[in-house]
Amino acid sequence: MADPDETGRVLREYADAWLAADLERILGAYHEDVVLHYMGESPLAGTHTGKEAAFAALGQASQRSARRLIEVEDVLVGAELGALLAVEELGDPPRRVRRVLLYRVQDGKLRECWLYDEDQRFVDALWSSG
Repeated sequence: MADPDETGRVLREYADAWLAADLERILGAYHEDVVLHYMGESPLAGTHTGKEAAFAALGQASQRSARRLIEVEDVLVGAELGALLAVEELGDPPRRVRRVLLYRVQDGKLRECWLYDEDQRFVDALWSSG
């Protein structure tokens, strides 16, 4: 069973790094064997296993459309999982989209992530256009 205190600490540290655009801390927060589940129907959707594959998918998202984190609205922590509620500006012209990033923490690192978008059709169109 996961330790909710550890999950909360890891997610808060990750949120702080993301808000500070501290790429070194962001990359360091992920487990080598991270599994990213990207929802939707774009070319980026699916399961990406391992740090290299997960970061390749996230990098493609950034290449396909302008992205900017506006805020982390909340950090939620449960017995097994934690979540970040984030708002990003996506696209040109920029549009605010709330994103839910659900995480499982293992060994003090982000081990698994499920990424859900408030407006999945909009995001799928952005990720499909690059």
